[in-house]
Amino acid sequence: MTVPQSIVFAIIFGAMVMFVWNRIRYDVVGVMALLAAVFSGVVPADHAFDGFGHAAVVTVAAVLVISQALQNSGLVDRLVILLAGFRGSPTIQVAVGSGIAAALSCVMNNVGALALMLPVALRNAYQSGRSPSLVLIPLSFASLLGGLVTLIGTPPNIVISSFRASQTGRPFEMFDFAPVGLAVAGAGLVYLAVIGWRLLPERISVEGDDDNLFHVERYTLESNVPNGSPLAGMRVRELETMFDREISVLAIVRKGVRRLAPRAIEKIREDDVLILQGDPALIQPLADGSQLGSLGHQVEADNELVSEDVEVIEAVVLPNSPIEGKSMRQYRMHDRLGINLLAVARQSRQPTARLKNIRFKTGDVLLLQGEVTAMGDALKTLGCLRLASRAMGEMAITGNVLLPTAIFACAIAAAAFGWVSVPVAFVTAVLLLVLTSAISLNEVYDSIEWPVIILLATLIPVGEALQHTGGTDLIAGGLLAVASDVPVWVMLTLVLAVSMWMSDLVHNTPTAILMAPVAMGIATGLGANPDSFLMAVAVGAASPYLTPIGHQSNTLVMGPGGYKFQDYARVGMPLQMIIFVVAVPMILWIWPPMG
Repeated sequence: MTVPQSIVFAIIFGAMVMFVWNRIRYDVVGVMALLAAVFSGVVPADHAFDGFGHAAVVTVAAVLVISQALQNSGLVDRLVILLAGFRGSPTIQVAVGSGIAAALSCVMNNVGALALMLPVALRNAYQSGRSPSLVLIPLSFASLLGGLVTLIGTPPNIVISSFRASQTGRPFEMFDFAPVGLAVAGAGLVYLAVIGWRLLPERISVEGDDDNLFHVERYTLESNVPNGSPLAGMRVRELETMFDREISVLAIVRKGVRRLAPRAIEKIREDDVLILQGDPALIQPLADGSQLGSLGHQVEADNELVSEDVEVIEAVVLPNSPIEGKSMRQYRMHDRLGINLLAVARQSRQPTARLKNIRFKTGDVLLLQGEVTAMGDALKTLGCLRLASRAMGEMAITGNVLLPTAIFACAIAAAAFGWVSVPVAFVTAVLLLVLTSAISLNEVYDSIEWPVIILLATLIPVGEALQHTGGTDLIAGGLLAVASDVPVWVMLTLVLAVSMWMSDLVHNTPTAILMAPVAMGIATGLGANPDSFLMAVAVGAASPYLTPIGHQSNTLVMGPGGYKFQDYARVGMPLQMIIFVVAVPMILWIWPPMG
């Protein structure tokens, strides 16, 4: 082993350890790996940032923007609202929901497809008296299965296609992944609908038609402000600050008029009745007769905290949210955005109103109160996805459906027929969507998942260094020496298995970047068709079903479903076995390795 090879292996091993450790965000790990490769000399400094202009990076960014434009158009709303009539049995509910999620994921980002389906799946689960724990992991897995079908369905397919172009001069086309991807996705969806959901425990119980994860009345109290109270003249912000923001003022009743979600600068007056949210043990000391009168439960149903202008909603913290790792006290939601954080639920733990020291994590479910007109912008600022309104009606259908859909269809056709390359087709589509006001420039930049872009752009040069230093040939040669007498299909299965299990612990994008050159080296050593081995990497890298950390979709459902780590493996292990059984014969048939 040469010195450059040793350096590249050490950098990649260190990056993988940090990915699994999961204490440093993956895009930062990618930058660390790239700089280590540059400073050690295995990546030339003048090529360090070539990854940012790589076709795979440009394509992924364009697909994310187009996905947002389709969401804006209302097209997806029209599709998912069909789910409302399929609540009869868990099998039907999982089959229809997962089927739509998989179909959407064929043409848009996995997380985007899941985000569109998640609120509908939750609403249908609660309204049918069914635990959301039974449907959300199947929904997440379905969004990953759908991505296997097309070039743009998942970043690993784009990475593999670009790698093939760099090695052979020809990328995989838009629907080259479809024969294998459709077979795998079809088998996986049948398994999830018939068997998969039955393997999941009911982590969140639903009693009758009780569709509330949170019960506001348990930690909401009312009291009056007596004459001479030192609280009179104090602003809402000042009262909340007295308790490190562990108490929120949800409403002020003044002269018989209920003022919901009062602004932080609102002054408290004598004879006001305050509706306070927080742990009763914190509020009780105020009820001494001089600061506040006696306490009583005012809110018997959480719809008393909403009106035409004020709503109470549940929202989930999305991957890479700006509040991730921060506490409520640090972020000061009420001061900044004018909304109240009422409670937080995390995985299978009971919701809590003791919020001071809670640091937000991806998948946390937040109960928020605020003005209807401000809530949408607040959720965008927080990086949260609305799950349900506490008095939720039917979904609103807005937007111009026809134009964005036509632009997207033309881009797919242009790429499929080879008129232009995929990156050019999709960047052109983005431009047309902006010029026709189907998406604003602010939304263009907001819709791009920059951590994924940074990760992809920084690891591409590292992956190329692994190949240029001969590291991939060394790995391939070692595998071939160990398994020199085994059939080609066994080596193909091995490549698929390694790619699949790497993606469970790392991330699908670096898995594809690192495994593609290894697969090419094995194919070269066997004198086999490299396409079959690249397809195995594509399927394996896009199949992280054993852990919640392998993909953002898995992480996103962890809080709303109340899942534990082992729940993913319980459903995911049989699914991965099914993928082996289906994918290997299909690859051998569609992309024969020999002859």
